[in-house]
Amino acid sequence: MRLEITGRHVDITAQLRQLINRRLSKLERLLNDNAISTQVVLSKEKYRHRSEIIIHARGDNMLRGMGEGTSWQIAVRDAAAKIEQQAQTLKGKWKERKRRGSAGVRAIPSPPPEPTKAPRIVRATRYAVKPMSLDDAALRVESTSDSFVVFRNADTDAVSILYRRSDGNYGLIEPD
Repeated sequence: MRLEITGRHVDITAQLRQLINRRLSKLERLLNDNAISTQVVLSKEKYRHRSEIIIHARGDNMLRGMGEGTSWQIAVRDAAAKIEQQAQTLKGKWKERKRRGSAGVRAIPSPPPEPTKAPRIVRATRYAVKPMSLDDAALRVESTSDSFVVFRNADTDAVSILYRRSDGNYGLIEPD
């Protein structure tokens, strides 16, 4: 990983460089060596110490953290903590993408969906359509296990259907 340290109104000492390297080594381990370059900008204004750390990671990802404090340790720690949180999120995205990508490659292609079949018509029994009255048809529905009876109405000579309803009454279907 390339490291560039810039000091604004600050002399970069060996101790300061060592502090930055220690904090960045933890971030580099977290990113699994996917960090390409790092820029650290240190600035001092009166009593305020500011540190800005920008890490360019694999895949055009930029992690940026700014820390401020009364000493360099506090400022660098705050900036590194913000970047660490961003790195955890980025690493989770990388892992999720790997899981999603590998599942698609290893998955066995499913067979093409079968065309939807129309419901089959099954002939059960032949029905003799006999002429009878409504009362005779009602007696026949009561006496057999069938829930309906097809008959020719003796009065109108039309084919009708008498069926048992779920409420216990009978329903009658007549053609127009």
